[in-house]
Amino acid sequence: MDINITDPQIVLGTMDFGTRVGPDEAFAILDSFVGGGGVWLDTANCYSFWADSSGVGGASERVIGAWLRSRPGARDAVRIATKVRQNPLVPHSWPQSAEGLSAPAVRIGVEGSLGRLGVDHVDLLWAHAEDRTVPLEETVGVFGELVTKGTALRVGAANHAAWRVERARSLAQEQGVEPWTALQLRHSLVQPRPLTPLAESGHRLLADEDLDFAQSEGLTMWSYSSLMWGSYVRADKPLPQTYDHPGTTRVLSVLDDVASELAATRNQVVLAWLMCQGIDPIVGVSRVEQIEEALAARRVRLDEEHLARFVEAR
Repeated sequence: MDINITDPQIVLGTMDFGTRVGPDEAFAILDSFVGGGGVWLDTANCYSFWADSSGVGGASERVIGAWLRSRPGARDAVRIATKVRQNPLVPHSWPQSAEGLSAPAVRIGVEGSLGRLGVDHVDLLWAHAEDRTVPLEETVGVFGELVTKGTALRVGAANHAAWRVERARSLAQEQGVEPWTALQLRHSLVQPRPLTPLAESGHRLLADEDLDFAQSEGLTMWSYSSLMWGSYVRADKPLPQTYDHPGTTRVLSVLDDVASELAATRNQVVLAWLMCQGIDPIVGVSRVEQIEEALAARRVRLDEEHLARFVEAR
C-alpha cells in the first residue's frame, strides 16, 4: 500500500520498547510496521525512566538503534522523531533533575540520542515540555542551530501552550532560524469532564484552538494517548475517572454503531476519526497484531454523517 507522507498517518509509539516490551517483540513490531507501509517512529530520550531499573531513559532509543543496525537499509525506510527535556540527570530523581531546554542541555540531550540510535540525524526533534526557567529565545536558537547543522531536519513542540509556540515561531523568524513546525498534544475521541485536571503529570490536552492554530499555520499535528491505553477495547483498562460523564457514554455508543456499520474495530474508528481531522495519531503497541490492526485503520472511511454523529454525541 503506497502512503503519501504528506497525508495523516499512523505513527508508531515506541515508549515501552526496552522496558515493558522486550527487544525481540519490539523488533517484530518494527518489522511489521515497516512492512505494512508505516514510516514514522516516535521516541524520546527519557523513555522509559519510570519503568527502567536504571532510573533514567534511553532504553527505547537503544532498541531502535539495535534494530536499525540489524536491518540494512531500514534507516532509509523510516523517519525518526525523538524528544529532549524530561530525562532525569540523576537516576530516580524526577522531576527534580529533569533536563531542561537550555542550549547546553539540548545539545547534550540530542548527542546522547544520536549515539543510542546510531544515526547522524533525526527527522524531527521535539521539545518534550515547556521549560520556563530558560529564555524562550535561547531554546529557539539552539533548536534552529541543530537544524542548520543537519542534526535535526525539523523541530516541533510537545505539550506547549499555543501562545508559546507562536511566540517561539516569531522569535525564530527574528533570529533567522528554523521554526517549530509540528505540535504534539494529547487527544482522543473521548474527552475528560470539562475543567477537571488530568491525573497524568505533564500531559497537555489538544484544544480546538490548538487545531485551528495548526491548520491556519500549516503545522503538523500529532496526538498521543490516541487509544487511551487500550481503554476502548479492554474491560480491564477502564477509562480514567475524569472521563466518567454522560458525554462519554453517548460517544461510546456512537462508536459501537459506526464500528459495526464499517466492519471495523473501535480502535480503528478512533484512529480514522483522528486522521479525518488532519492529525497523525501515535499508537503504542506491545504485540504485532496490534500494529497490524492500527495500520488497517487507514482503510476505514468515515463520511460527514459519521463525523456529525460524533459531534452531536458530545
